[in-house]
Amino acid sequence: MARILLIEDSPTDTAVLTQLLERNGHDVMASGSAEDGIDVCRREQPDLVLMDVILPGMNGFQATRALSRDDETKAIPVLIVSTKGMETDKAWGLRQGAKDYIVKPPREDELIARINALLGS
Repeated sequence: MARILLIEDSPTDTAVLTQLLERNGHDVMASGSAEDGIDVCRREQPDLVLMDVILPGMNGFQATRALSRDDETKAIPVLIVSTKGMETDKAWGLRQGAKDYIVKPPREDELIARINALLGS
């Protein structure tokens, strides 16, 4: 079981992803904005962050860059989960420090496999 921080502004996506993660044995914390998510990440030190890109205020690319450059959070892997599915979006997300990128809606088996790979389990 991993502690996963979900940074997602859609209540529907938050509910669906939380159920999916909990069904697979993970403990989920959720944040509705990038700024709040960064604060929660620093405070709670989750095992992994699932990051949306389209967020109010700071976007997920900016938040990923902030987390990957912060000494307190740079060891926490970020997996971007976004509707933005162009190859340029994926490349940009990885350049910002994300360890992986998956397009919404993710298939449950694929998302869990990628989370397990990032967690080394």
